[in-house]
Amino acid sequence: MSSHKINLLDFSNPSIRTLHITWFAFFLSFVVWFSHAPLKPLIIEAFNMTEAQWKALLILNVALTIPARIAIGILVDKYGPRITYSSLLFVSGLLCLGFATAQTYEQLALFRFLLGFVGAGFVIGIRLVGEWFPARQVGLAEGIYGGWGNFGSAAAAFLLPFLAISVFGGIGGWRYAIACTGIIAMIYSLFFYWRARNTPKGSTYFKPKKSGGLEVSSKRDFWIYIAMNIPMYAILAVLAWKLSPTNIGLLSATTTNLLYGFLVVLFVFQFSQIYRVNKDMLKNGAPEHDKYKFKQVAILNWSYFVTFGSELAVVSMLPAFFLETFTQLTLVQAGMLGSAFAFMNLVARPGGGWISDRFGRRKTMSIFIAGLAIGYMVMSQITGTWPVVGAVIAVMCCSFFVQGGEGAVFAMVPLIKRRMTGQIAGMAGAYGNVGGVTFLTIYSFVDTTAFFMLISACAAAVFVLVQFLEEPKGHMVEMAEDGSLQKIELT
Repeated sequence: MSSHKINLLDFSNPSIRTLHITWFAFFLSFVVWFSHAPLKPLIIEAFNMTEAQWKALLILNVALTIPARIAIGILVDKYGPRITYSSLLFVSGLLCLGFATAQTYEQLALFRFLLGFVGAGFVIGIRLVGEWFPARQVGLAEGIYGGWGNFGSAAAAFLLPFLAISVFGGIGGWRYAIACTGIIAMIYSLFFYWRARNTPKGSTYFKPKKSGGLEVSSKRDFWIYIAMNIPMYAILAVLAWKLSPTNIGLLSATTTNLLYGFLVVLFVFQFSQIYRVNKDMLKNGAPEHDKYKFKQVAILNWSYFVTFGSELAVVSMLPAFFLETFTQLTLVQAGMLGSAFAFMNLVARPGGGWISDRFGRRKTMSIFIAGLAIGYMVMSQITGTWPVVGAVIAVMCCSFFVQGGEGAVFAMVPLIKRRMTGQIAGMAGAYGNVGGVTFLTIYSFVDTTAFFMLISACAAAVFVLVQFLEEPKGHMVEMAEDGSLQKIELT
């Protein structure tokens, strides 16, 4: 058997058991995160909501995830995946119960905003899986974790309407269905804490020397790191603008301006934390064994921006695209065809990780990004004259490259700097959300043809960036708590 393969049925292997309990934790976090989406008609009726108010909920659901992924990355590197994931699932379960029992729209909006934090659960598993699998298998393992976990949103879309209508029935059935997801998450958090371990027996869990920001290796990297934080704050400002009186109108002009000011203060605070973490390096330089190139992180960020970012945006508009393009389709049929994009996660993301393990990180990412660019260009040409089956094939081919690219990104994340894997995963993950909001904002101003073409153009630009990615070779060096240096193989 090839050393690149993973036997998912070998439950006697602690690494396989860890992978299964971790992807299911991520799966549950996605069920909780997107539990409201398939119950839209019932929730709108219960609160007599306008379409604008519902769209505000959708925006609030992703707003907190951007800073949350950064924060969770710091916490998982400092405290370990076991306690961080358990805590996140338990708290998210409580917030889910709050959403299910909300009596006013304002309460509903508050809990939906806070539930954006559960979307950061993805980051925790990236660090945990990276600890349990060697470099030759980590891409496939991370792909299984990410792809199968992402399927939680599709599972919610299939199961929750059935629970709400057929099992619980009545006007309040949606409340019980959503509450169930919260209770299951809380119970599983206890199981996860009982069964999960941060590292295999005898392995060291490396922690950052300081918390509050990534450690970098040079003055140049320090300023690139600072610059890479700006888009995250800019997109949060865009979210505030979309909720302002000039758009949806959920926020007052005063509140919107206060949010703008808060984002500026938060950026200044983060700058101070990053400077504090890197102050010694800026004065004295980094030890030779500690050096790594931040450009690797930056390229992975932009790659995830265009892969996962485009997926977030496209799955949000694809059912409506099918319905408007092919007028013979019913609402249910359009929804089912639109879900084909997300279904590819089950095989495409693990496939991208496996190919990356087998044939190289940069080469694999180049192929998937190029395929993504071509795929979206083809999708931009879909019209009502196309046969429906042809359009579905084009969409699924494109989604294979999108999700395969996501798998390739996180096949490399654990191979940059082990003790900061959580923070690196958090930043890349946050850039995925930045991409989603960016593309959805663009979509609100252009037609679908231009929308797909713009994503294709962004992918072409990222393809050029990927050519500057350096293939991980040899080993990385980390310092244990006793001061000894340990080598971690990268091949």
